Amino acid sequence: MIKNKKIGIISLGCDKNRVDTEKMIFLLRQNHIIVNDQEKAEIIVINTCAFLESARKEAISEIFNAVKLKQTGNVKKIIVTGCLPQKFIDDIFSELVEVDAFLGVSDYTEILSVIDRIYKGERVNAVGEAKNEKLIDRTLTTDGYAYLKIADGCSNHCTYCLIPKIRGKYRSIKTDDLIEEVKRIGTVKELILVAQDTTKYGFDLTPKTSLVELIRKLSALENVFGIRLLYCYPENITDELIHEFQCNAKMIRYIDIPLQHADDKVLKLMNRQGTFDGYLSLIEKLKREVFGIAIRSTFMTGFPGEDEKAFNNLVEFIKKAKLFNVGFFKYSREEDTPSYKLDNQVSEKEKNIRLKTLYATQKQVVKENGLALKNKIFKVNVEGYNEYTNEYYGRAYFNAPDVDGKIFFKTNKNLCLYESVNVRIKRAKGYDLFGELEGD
Repeated sequence: MIKNKKIGIISLGCDKNRVDTEKMIFLLRQNHIIVNDQEKAEIIVINTCAFLESARKEAISEIFNAVKLKQTGNVKKIIVTGCLPQKFIDDIFSELVEVDAFLGVSDYTEILSVIDRIYKGERVNAVGEAKNEKLIDRTLTTDGYAYLKIADGCSNHCTYCLIPKIRGKYRSIKTDDLIEEVKRIGTVKELILVAQDTTKYGFDLTPKTSLVELIRKLSALENVFGIRLLYCYPENITDELIHEFQCNAKMIRYIDIPLQHADDKVLKLMNRQGTFDGYLSLIEKLKREVFGIAIRSTFMTGFPGEDEKAFNNLVEFIKKAKLFNVGFFKYSREEDTPSYKLDNQVSEKEKNIRLKTLYATQKQVVKENGLALKNKIFKVNVEGYNEYTNEYYGRAYFNAPDVDGKIFFKTNKNLCLYESVNVRIKRAKGYDLFGELEGD
């Protein structure tokens, strides 16, 4: 068995990919050495995303960078894993001849044996070789928080999305396996539940269970101090889930709901189940029944058939919903999706114009939200210190890692990382907030 190789790892794409990478790192560390400097690596592993064309371009760029290091440096082997080989292995195996091995989205469990094979001279296509995902430990790459992937795949079949054809149908991970995984992680201030659709959790298990039942079991663990929910599809946000926000002290009052659009016609073309009025009613209900809840969403512009009236409806929705955090992106026309063949495709120029309009609309909402937070006090988890501005920074409950803003504040005290402190907000700049340590 090959041992003690220096391995550099690049993880691209979503936080679900990150969880797969963390499991792969745990396996690799049993026999090898993980290095942060790619130029010092003998093997480079790239875990890829292929959801959009931009993600595929990023993956190919990283592969080419690794190839250059292979040609000029210490790198001897390149392994590409994840969504790109899972979906496009028939194309890239023959084209990316410098890559020594390919593994699919569930094949990371085979990484050690694949390394042995490539050092014996074999060029490996291991996509689909893993027959089932095993319960294995993880090496966390995050500090103070951890992601928990509760399901893989998707069965919603939105007409623009490649996920079902990359990761397959929706598959909930068994509750007992998730509980065991979290126990092994250690103390977690913030456990972030992720899946393509977290609210669908458990419908496919025998016996059936639900997201709320999972939350209650995770909340009972002594090493979990908070639970955050991402990627909750609106049609599955039940009264039971809302009640859990109300009564469960470990539930962080934050929810990510990927609405994608708000025009009824466009939503139907997307094969989404919602409507303008239905989405607005849900948001109003959440704000009414869960005090202080921060709602995040994402919206797409430029979908085929999004005429001026449909786009104006989306802009109007953004104004009325007054969401706390919002991300926008342009429709990407992906082959092998139903929307690829739709008429009335929107030009790239028009997409860019509409994207700017959406950002400008939400900017005003963010300004109003910031003014409403002025002089209020929030508990902030310290995540770092900026020596150039002499400011600490961290996140409050309304900030998810990486996607939302941060809170910056000054103090003469020496604070520890991940310490919780009370910060009074003084001003806002976009999604970022600035304040002072309460009691200074």
